Amino acid sequence: MNRLSICTLLSMMLLASMAYGQQQRPIQSLYMFDQLLINPAYAGSQVQLSATSIYRNQWVNLDGAPKTFTFSAQSSFVRGRMGLGIVLGKDVIGVHEDFSLYASYAYKIKMPNGSLSMGLMAGFNSLQSDFTKTTVPTAGTGGGVAGSSDPFYRETNAMNPNFGTGLFYTNKEFYFGFSVPYLLNNEIIQDTELAVETVKNTRNYLISIGNTFPMSPDFKIIGSTLLRFQEGAPFSFDINANGVFKDVVGLGVSYRLVEGMVYLFELKINENFHVGYAYDMTTSGLNTVSNGSHEFLLNYRIRIPTLHKGLECPSYF
Repeated sequence: MNRLSICTLLSMMLLASMAYGQQQRPIQSLYMFDQLLINPAYAGSQVQLSATSIYRNQWVNLDGAPKTFTFSAQSSFVRGRMGLGIVLGKDVIGVHEDFSLYASYAYKIKMPNGSLSMGLMAGFNSLQSDFTKTTVPTAGTGGGVAGSSDPFYRETNAMNPNFGTGLFYTNKEFYFGFSVPYLLNNEIIQDTELAVETVKNTRNYLISIGNTFPMSPDFKIIGSTLLRFQEGAPFSFDINANGVFKDVVGLGVSYRLVEGMVYLFELKINENFHVGYAYDMTTSGLNTVSNGSHEFLLNYRIRIPTLHKGLECPSYF
């Protein structure tokens, strides 16, 4: 293949990968401790002010592998009847960088045995691709890179607004959530003097279910699952089980379809701070070039007297 063909193929592969896998907020392994990442109706579910940051380093030792950082903050208002939240994200894969900012609103309805929240979210993704960082061997040589005059060696930018919706039902032991985080099938278009390629983001439909099983006064098991349906993509799911000791330490394991096993750790430092860690052990063909994935979580929560006085806050676990 000549230089132009190689550049074209590389650009199209990277663009398609970004569009289908990275335009939407990634699913982290510790999402069950920050479900605002997947469902706007979760806003305010923790009642008190809660801020969570998660950093994910995926497929360690693999050049250009995804690195994701998210920050979320949420709180209830109006005596717990309304929730507001915000999610910021930065996702980097190869030469592509995706920054996202979304705000969420939820309204809670009290029910005989629990509560039902209805949520909306709106915001945007800002995509930047810097193809000047790519290195492609020139034709007819054993090394070298394509020249800077090549039309594919440039920076591209795109901003896509979007909005989503969700439902979240919960009581003291059980929760059920359904969400469509992105309703618009935005098009990402790469246009150069030589090619035009249009790729669409497709909707994700997410179902989350969880239940707490008390085993003794000091130990309980929390089981949960996340079902992911995406238009034009295979069905995927997670199954999770966490054992919690004295509401202080949590140890768990997850199975993620195709991608493999995930091992979880959570620690309650005090009433305000919690930390978490997840290790994804890759069982696919990538395990020959990667040592798995690492994910770190830090959560801070606090009551604000003027907003949360007299309200019951659910347990972190």
